[in-house]
Amino acid sequence: MRDLVTTEWLAHHLGDPALRIADVRWYLDPSRKGRDAYSAGHIPGAVFLDVDADLSAPGGGRGRAIGRHPWPSAEQVSRTMGGAGIGRGTRVVAYDDQGGAVAARLWYLLRAYGHADAAVLDGGIVKWRAEGRPVTTEVPSVPAASFEARLQAGYVLTKADMLGRDAARPVLDARAPERYRGETEPVDLRAGHIPGARNAPYSGNLTGGAEPVFLPPAELRQRYAALGAEGAAPIVYCGSGVTACHDLLALHLAGRGGSLYAGSWSEWSADESLPIETGER
Repeated sequence: MRDLVTTEWLAHHLGDPALRIADVRWYLDPSRKGRDAYSAGHIPGAVFLDVDADLSAPGGGRGRAIGRHPWPSAEQVSRTMGGAGIGRGTRVVAYDDQGGAVAARLWYLLRAYGHADAAVLDGGIVKWRAEGRPVTTEVPSVPAASFEARLQAGYVLTKADMLGRDAARPVLDARAPERYRGETEPVDLRAGHIPGARNAPYSGNLTGGAEPVFLPPAELRQRYAALGAEGAAPIVYCGSGVTACHDLLALHLAGRGGSLYAGSWSEWSADESLPIETGER
């Protein structure tokens, strides 16, 4: 299965019993709830997976030593995916309303735990709605499945891994430029970035306009080559390990690999013993 699917593809495959559509809308603004957006209207057949409760381990939050969205355990992933009707033979398509910025978390999580048959809906529900395609408020009843999560080597790095990392591996920060530079920090305890990191905002993977989609692979290759990601596979982080997965999907589409620093800036900035940088690199 392709890692990025079009709205046309998904419309053609609605109702496929081997397909599970997952709505993973989530917002940094605490006044907005992904589940509310799902309840107001979602792609037919889609289940809802919550970034905080389903795609992250419990105990995270602002200023917590483990970050805001801790990486979930194999046991949690097995339980969550099985409950959502995702099994070994299930094809998964994830979507959001932010150009894939959140949906890529599910794509990467599934791949990291050995389930490669996953994709992101290019353009998400924004493009789907703009094309006049159907939405519903009906919550599907899906049969439980058996999902055996096994974390694959090299996909997820810890803070200790970051401290002992190979200096040849570039580090990319997927946050907005003003947060990377340390000019503002609306969520985490300290402003700035991990020393040596280069800024690769996830929005740079997308076209402009009201219905952004991913840039062609050749343009993504050019973008990441300019960021020094031609040699050793980069390490990517963001605020809490969610939007960094968008960069990792873009790297994958460009034919490159990479690893996620799961704790990301929320974990790093909470440890005052660790150095930070500000400004442009």
